[in-house]
Amino acid sequence: MATPTAAELIQKLGLKPHPEGGFYAETFRAAPLPLELPERGVRAASTAIYFLLEAGNFSAFHSVSSDEVWHHYLGDPVELHMLDDTRGHTAIRLGSALLAGETPQFVVPAGVLQAARLPAGSFALCGCTVAPGFDFADFSMPPRAELTRRFPAARSIVEALTRV
Repeated sequence: MATPTAAELIQKLGLKPHPEGGFYAETFRAAPLPLELPERGVRAASTAIYFLLEAGNFSAFHSVSSDEVWHHYLGDPVELHMLDDTRGHTAIRLGSALLAGETPQFVVPAGVLQAARLPAGSFALCGCTVAPGFDFADFSMPPRAELTRRFPAARSIVEALTRV
């Protein structure tokens, strides 16, 4: 069985461009939580998406107000970069080569800045599960100038994984 191309997956899964880069489609939205979140309001208990990155594209640094679990499904490994005020810049490799140090699943804690790219290859199909559920009101994509001021030691990765 031949491995599908990125274009075939985008079409088959109905993916559309994501504001941070890459392509996505929401696949699940749970019922609302039985309470409102302070300063956030009503949110679904959980949401899930497919997320596809192609070579030459990246997911720009952004943060989400909920924990986000990344899952690697198919294709090439993904570098997942994080920035936070306590640890500075950290990175993991999301993929299926467990003995080579890759992990098929990783949690980005709420509020931690995250970005992703392919170090090599043509594409990766991942999934992201967010709890409490994702809402674009909880999404922030700070500009490059703000991130380089906050994280001067990570200047090169910030410049590589931001667009403006």
